[in-house]
Amino acid sequence: DECIIDWSGYTIGYYGRPFEARDKAKGGDFTGDEKELFRFTLGENKVIPAFEEALQGMKEGGIRRIVVPVELGYPDNDMKKKGPKPTTFSGKRALGFVLENQGMIDKTLLFDIELIKVKSS
Repeated sequence: DECIIDWSGYTIGYYGRPFEARDKAKGGDFTGDEKELFRFTLGENKVIPAFEEALQGMKEGGIRRIVVPVELGYPDNDMKKKGPKPTTFSGKRALGFVLENQGMIDKTLLFDIELIKVKSS
């Protein structure tokens, strides 16, 4: 099944900095235009494991907040390998700083996910 979601993401160890905001492209009002929404098919291993887990059992219109430990986040701390990916330069920069940092920054992430639609295959 193809999932269409809106999401926001925050770094926990980097001052709670947002790297993607929900409703960004829609101006805070869902108009039915799905071009800016994130799409993926469950079970294809194209998103971080936390998203696969979080969407199990969700219904259309449902919203979940998930705290993502490193082991359920981006593989090898590389956001290019799996989605979701930030769409803005500043978002990519904030997330990249956390994931690529070899120091003591906590790489735990926070996501808000809204399941807009599920299209059966």
